[in-house]
Amino acid sequence: MNWKDTLGEKSGSPLIFNAPMKDYTTYKTGGEAEVLALPENEEQILKLKNFCEQENIPFRMIGLGSNILVSDLGLPGVTCCLKNYSGISIQGEELTALAGTPLDKAAAYSAEKGLGGIECLSGIPGSCGGAVYMNAGAFGQETFDNLKCFKVINPVGEIKQFCKNDVEYGYRKVKNIENCIILSATWLLKKQNPEELKQTRISILKRRAEKQPLEYPSAGSVFKRPENDYASRLIDLCGLRGLSVGGAKVSEKHAGFIINYNGASAADVYNLIRKVQEEVYKKTSVKLQTEQILWGDFHGKTV
Repeated sequence: MNWKDTLGEKSGSPLIFNAPMKDYTTYKTGGEAEVLALPENEEQILKLKNFCEQENIPFRMIGLGSNILVSDLGLPGVTCCLKNYSGISIQGEELTALAGTPLDKAAAYSAEKGLGGIECLSGIPGSCGGAVYMNAGAFGQETFDNLKCFKVINPVGEIKQFCKNDVEYGYRKVKNIENCIILSATWLLKKQNPEELKQTRISILKRRAEKQPLEYPSAGSVFKRPENDYASRLIDLCGLRGLSVGGAKVSEKHAGFIINYNGASAADVYNLIRKVQEEVYKKTSVKLQTEQILWGDFHGKTV
């Protein structure tokens, strides 16, 4: 019997076969996932992980797909999407969000309840799990600033809780959790005036709309910030604003973004990323590092 015939029964998770990943990533491009699982609780996530390990099936985790480029050739095995594993609870000044909860939803809810500390994360399009995984941040605030703890499934299948100080974290990185599955995050926030927090949130969302190409599919900032500089400034300096490959383009509104402006393939986006890196290095000697994650086969290189 094929493993796909038993996966649903063994895991209890809803499954979609040959799922177009353009429907599950903010770039709105990429091939199909052989199987897309949409678990709704911890038990289903753990069963999916264990089943795939026992059967030697490729297994990947995705939140809201806001920082991922999936190859046009698609993804073999099981891609586990946490969009249905969502929810927020508050106890005192602590806010806990399940991994698939949109980070913006957590920021909005905390502002509404008069709890300050994640309001500057408003408008970031990823999930709370993804935010912890890469220490997402914006407007001078990072996920780990007021994080208290987070729960994971570790590489050997145990459910563990890490305190903030148990891990080493920095700008857009958290060490030694690469093979963990984030389940939830808890922030210790501070009581503040809800109206002031809401105004901060409105201001940040307005600034995002003014400066970022939100009208087009993208995955946010493509490159990490170089030391003492900005990727967008270097891209601009090299005259690359508006550069296009196929249906992908360096945004004219914000040079740090690559947008899918005209039915771009994943290869279009990938080739444009590489072109920008090459040109910036040639003219400035700065090697831009991608903030985004590449999944699948790109030009014979599987990542």
